[in-house]
Amino acid sequence: MTVISYPIPPYSNLPINAQYYAPSRFVISAISLGVTTAVTTTQNNNYTIGQLVRLLIPPTFGARQLNESEGYVLSITSPNQIVLSINSSVNVDPFINSSANTKAQTLAIGDTNTGATNTTGRSNQTTFVPGSFINISPA
Repeated sequence: MTVISYPIPPYSNLPINAQYYAPSRFVISAISLGVTTAVTTTQNNNYTIGQLVRLLIPPTFGARQLNESEGYVLSITSPNQIVLSINSSVNVDPFINSSANTKAQTLAIGDTNTGATNTTGRSNQTTFVPGSFINISPA
């Protein structure tokens, strides 16, 4: 007797939980403005140099001009601080810590499924960022 294992029935698929994927989002505690932008997070982050990151900053935190900005991680100056390729030296309000419910945060962009699909299959033609959205689920 042959057992067909595909497609996987919906009840066998575990739900996607954000806490099972790394890198996660990190709450921002400070931003230093300049030609490059230094972002300090409330906990140690797991970003790597060359990784693309987006800033999400609610209006109550100031620095509203940086909301939805994207930049590459240029350096990691400490376990909880990254320097991004975002020029914030002109016309950017200072970052203000706020007690708002929605926190300012930084998020990784993309995943490891990069590369062009062609006649020979998927070939990776872009920079691979180790650690981007790795499934760390305990299941």
